[in-house]
Amino acid sequence: MEIWHNPRCSKSRAAKAALDEAGVAYTERRYLDEPPTAAELDEVLTRIGAEPWDVARLNEPVAKELGLKDMERDRARWIEVMVANPVLIQRPIVVTGDGAVVARDDESVRKVLDSR
Repeated sequence: MEIWHNPRCSKSRAAKAALDEAGVAYTERRYLDEPPTAAELDEVLTRIGAEPWDVARLNEPVAKELGLKDMERDRARWIEVMVANPVLIQRPIVVTGDGAVVARDDESVRKVLDSR
């Protein structure tokens, strides 16, 4: 199990704390410091069952600078932009052997824990 984590984000910290409390073994990936490759992000999006625009942080200043809301919905192009600007990737993301989930709420974290 791996958590794509931003320690400055309260949702990320809460998900990490829930994993710790449950005694789950995982790898922490501070994705702003160690951004995913395009292939990794593509795979995680497939595991989540989402498109990049579904997990993009559209209110980030860089999203506004890039005109992301109005950008053509081309999966490869969005992935390229998100890899170049990892702050645009919604957090936290928990990747398991079976799939992945954006774990922004207790229900999503429970889903991950129940699937172990």
